[in-house]
Amino acid sequence: MRLDEIPVTTIDGRSTSLAEYAGMTKLIVNVASRCGFTPQYEQLEALQQRYAAQGFTVLGFPSDQFQQELESDDAVAEYCSTTWGVTFPMFGRVAVNGEGRSPVFAELASAPDEAGEAGDVRWNFEKFLVTPDGHVSRFRSRTKPDDPAIVERIEASVRPDATA
Repeated sequence: MRLDEIPVTTIDGRSTSLAEYAGMTKLIVNVASRCGFTPQYEQLEALQQRYAAQGFTVLGFPSDQFQQELESDDAVAEYCSTTWGVTFPMFGRVAVNGEGRSPVFAELASAPDEAGEAGDVRWNFEKFLVTPDGHVSRFRSRTKPDDPAIVERIEASVRPDATA
């Protein structure tokens, strides 16, 4: 199955698929509200604001895989909105590893990181940059969203001539 064909549920319960974001540069991130990396929400939102008009979006997938997420989608949505001012699309809580793994992360798990290692998501805030042509670049949790390696790839794949 192609990534854009995968059905997903938004954080407010609407059924859709990633086709809603076809043709865009997507930074797909497994997020958690009680993690040491949670301040990365600020940088993720800054990327959303900076590049959204150029065909870019962050897609946040809350996960309690590592027991660091709030108890409900409603709680996650409220926390992200009020604490971090998140405006990028958020989805319902998912598993990122194991038998019940979200099909999105089952597909993304085959992408290698900078060291050439693919496989299970190791921790919260792993980032998968998907370009419009389907190429996936994987960044582990310690790589901040505004790291030059991520920003350069975003800038190389967005539409610089797009207007707001």
